[in-house]
Amino acid sequence: MGSLFTLSLILLSSISLTLSSSEAQKIKSARLLDLLIRDYTFKTYDTYVRTGTLHNVHLPANFSGITVDTARFRCGSLWRYGAQVKEFHLGIGVSVNPCAERLMVVAQNLGYNWSSIYYANYDLSGYQLVSPILGLLAYNAGTDVNFSNPFEVGIQALENPITIDFKNITRVNNELGATRPLCASFEGDGKVTLAKEASPYICVAKRHGHFGLVIGKPSPVQLRKKVSRWKVVVGSTVGCAIGAFLLGLLLVAMLVKVKKRTRVEEMERRAYEEEALQVSMVGHVKAPTASGTRTTPAIEQEYIPPRPQ
Repeated sequence: MGSLFTLSLILLSSISLTLSSSEAQKIKSARLLDLLIRDYTFKTYDTYVRTGTLHNVHLPANFSGITVDTARFRCGSLWRYGAQVKEFHLGIGVSVNPCAERLMVVAQNLGYNWSSIYYANYDLSGYQLVSPILGLLAYNAGTDVNFSNPFEVGIQALENPITIDFKNITRVNNELGATRPLCASFEGDGKVTLAKEASPYICVAKRHGHFGLVIGKPSPVQLRKKVSRWKVVVGSTVGCAIGAFLLGLLLVAMLVKVKKRTRVEEMERRAYEEEALQVSMVGHVKAPTASGTRTTPAIEQEYIPPRPQ
């Protein structure tokens, strides 16, 4: 009975996760994603968290890869002192409109997977993201944040710009090389504004919104040049290796030939010295003499001359 109950729980959990995952996959709108994150933020916010203290929002499992941090501020304190909310630094002189008393600042990090939604919602032709999308939004908080219809308020930097630090979240990519990325600001009306970095991996903004780093995609001509250069390098390397191998074979063949010729000459010299005639003195002159024959001549018929009388 207990095992059956456990199995039922596992099946229900699996079905729930599958449904949640399919629901998350249906999200194609960046605006809809902001609204869902807002609802989870207000639903899970702890009212006992002190003002100005950063609070991490625990999102459902189907939103894995997204991190959300939030903090409540008084409008006057934010104007006088500014604030640091994760990668966003709000300087002194930040204006909030409208703001009755308090506001909730929400900092989003959509990660690389969820940031791909912005390719479908904005025209990024010719560019590619090299950082996750970071969002800075604000909502009215009042005295009780557990209400059903929070509305968005605007953040405007009048004196010092808002800075966004991408140093610790930008993907280290060899494709960047000497090319510096551009700061992309994604507006609510579907427009994308590109600007240079204030400093390496630091962007600035005048108001709330969503931001990221982009670089230009290489053109097909540049890709062909890179491929051709790669082919030249590989071809040169292989050619040099083959040339060195053939040169080595040629040197070995020459050494073998020289050694063989030397050996033949040595054999001929020794054979000549062994067959040379012996030298002997004939009077006061040295003259070559042949060696003795193996057999002595013999007379075929014995003839005895007569004795003289």
